[in-house]
Amino acid sequence: MAMLKEFKDFVMRGNVLDLAVAVVIGAAFGAIVSSLVDSVITPLLLTPALQAAHLDNIDKLAWGAVKYGSFLAAVIKFVIIAFILFLLVKGIKSLEKQKTPPPAGPTPTEKLLADILDELKKGR
Repeated sequence: MAMLKEFKDFVMRGNVLDLAVAVVIGAAFGAIVSSLVDSVITPLLLTPALQAAHLDNIDKLAWGAVKYGSFLAAVIKFVIIAFILFLLVKGIKSLEKQKTPPPAGPTPTEKLLADILDELKKGR
């Protein structure tokens, strides 16, 4: 029974739940990017190259027995995902900078202490 309680405590911690949400969203995001690459980028940008190679699908690209088309598609997907994540992180950081209030000036107590210190220095 104690092990079940420990497991429940472990699962209900914020980090585990945040990680689970991140994995689910990441998988969905990966599916969106895969669709973008397969349905938009490959037809628009790679169609001329594929037609020159007499291929209909990037996955069929091969050099002898080495089938590098799937690898090339995965690299394109990775670069797009990395770039989009870069833009997201950069946007979030800029929003965080905007939320940070400017540093406050000295408090009335600090100002009073500074004035007292100035008066003491003058008295010397």
